[in-house]
Amino acid sequence: MRSTFLIICVAVAILTTALSFVWPGILWSLCITAPLCLIGVVDMTQPSHTIKRNYPVIGRMRYWAEWMRPKIYQYFIESDTDGTPFNRLNRSVIYQRAKRVNDTTPFGTQLNVYEVGYEWLNHSIAPLPHDKVEHDPRVIVGGTDCKQPYSASIYNISAMSFGSLSKNAILALNGGAKLGGFAHNTGEGGLSPYHLEPGGDIFWQIGTGYFGCRHQDGTFNYEEFAKRAVHPNVKMIEVKLSQGAKPGHGGILPAAKVTEEIAKIRLVEMGKDVLSPPYHTAFSTPIQMLGFIKKLRELSEGKPVGFKLCVGQKSQFIAICKAMIKTGILPDFITVDGGEGGTGAAPLEFSNSVGMPLRDALAFVSDTLNGFALRRHIRIIASGKVATGFDLVKNLSLGADMCNSARAMMLALGCIQALECNTNKCPTGVATQSVSLSRGLVVDEKKVRVRNFHDETVKSAVELMAAAGISHPKHLHRSFIYRRVNAGQIQTYAETYPYLLRGALLEAPYPELYQLDMANSSEETFDPAITYA
Repeated sequence: MRSTFLIICVAVAILTTALSFVWPGILWSLCITAPLCLIGVVDMTQPSHTIKRNYPVIGRMRYWAEWMRPKIYQYFIESDTDGTPFNRLNRSVIYQRAKRVNDTTPFGTQLNVYEVGYEWLNHSIAPLPHDKVEHDPRVIVGGTDCKQPYSASIYNISAMSFGSLSKNAILALNGGAKLGGFAHNTGEGGLSPYHLEPGGDIFWQIGTGYFGCRHQDGTFNYEEFAKRAVHPNVKMIEVKLSQGAKPGHGGILPAAKVTEEIAKIRLVEMGKDVLSPPYHTAFSTPIQMLGFIKKLRELSEGKPVGFKLCVGQKSQFIAICKAMIKTGILPDFITVDGGEGGTGAAPLEFSNSVGMPLRDALAFVSDTLNGFALRRHIRIIASGKVATGFDLVKNLSLGADMCNSARAMMLALGCIQALECNTNKCPTGVATQSVSLSRGLVVDEKKVRVRNFHDETVKSAVELMAAAGISHPKHLHRSFIYRRVNAGQIQTYAETYPYLLRGALLEAPYPELYQLDMANSSEETFDPAITYA
């Protein structure tokens, strides 16, 4: 669009000059075209707004609508595309926090407080002063077998690959992580130079395609893994079993996005669709999976290694816990991805109808680990539409130690949810490999916005905790969060998700809700036994 605009400007100038010899009056048209061309040049050279850089003049229509808020902006720009509160209420807050402008709203609560599902935090009559609260809460990740534990922020960038995202988007995300002292998950697309160049902390994700650490036949390459895992910027390694966008489905990077550079980074063939199988080939049983995690920890010289999953069959996660007890091998962390999460394109049925939602999955994972007396040794990361300080507080209350976010971080970069992620035509230069579009995203401008959004969101969570009389996230628990379950009934998270006593799953009789899944699980296989109550 930038080059098209320049061509049009030059063509109009030449045509106007030529016609002026036979029709002098046409020169008056320059009173219109010249200012438009000047505006276009200004748009193309300013660094703050990617849409205006990529779409000079006509891109201003979006910002005119934003200026006319709340009526027109909220209707056209904030109208939700998937019917979720995330889009209706959170998009403008993310933009405002990224730009560090006023994010307060007038006229009270923006939600229907009597609607089923409405949630809130009960405050304290004796809230804490801000100097009594931990302003940058950190979480130490690393168990007894970890030689290089990592001090993590409670809010980090979730998995988004280079290839799915542009070079400039990756540089801006990692640059923001460097500025703000938080971490950036690579996604399964491999460890690229753009993840490493800014110097931000990295969580290297290993998916089923083993990109960046694979043989030509797609099997895992331990030598290539070891070369990259010891890089000082790599702080943790995450083995991805499944993701919220399309659990159990695998993934695809369209051939149009597989450039020579991406092929080299991922160790794949250029010009062909890149497929991630739905399952791992490096292991096939819970015990083998833990052995794989142990080996990766050794090859990375003792860095924290864990796994990510969208919870499906409960018996399979229980089987992994049984394998931990039998082998004594523990992951350093577990990332729980909600079925409602995910920024990548996926079949509608998988996006909407596969995978356990984050709230239920998070409570289940935390309780199951506690039932096996493993919870205190393993950190839990929550991922899935985590966009506000209240989202952080809710997930920490349910059992998470920290949270990851993908969608909100993309919005902080300037994503407008144009839904062109899988077409290589993202207008904001975020999810594209088109050089003409991605260069509209100015890294030095956007990395500051990423840092701002992280800092303001953590600040919001800290202020909420202070209002509840809590000095540190570790003191949050399920009784702090209330939820309307029907018109006349309210429950705390502790009532909706009752805690499981520590060690309750180590020997029979097991709690009633776990009896069938305990019977159907074995550390020797992911395949559940067929047992009926």
